[in-house]
Amino acid sequence: MSKTSKADERNWGEPIDMVEYGRWLTRRRAEIEAETGKPFTVPRNSGKRRTPSKKALLRAIAATGKKW
Repeated sequence: MSKTSKADERNWGEPIDMVEYGRWLTRRRAEIEAETGKPFTVPRNSGKRRTPSKKALLRAIAATGKKW
């Protein structure tokens, strides 16, 4: 568990129905877009806090011609 947040213990350990979760996310995204009048976008990770090992892994992946 995170040092800065508490886990939601109400449903701890119960399986997640990914299809229903996907539907919920779709509905929530539509609600946000309706409220703001703007498309909902999730910013990409800037990568400013990557560890040296992660940077090395990404360089190795790039060297194969693939994208992360």
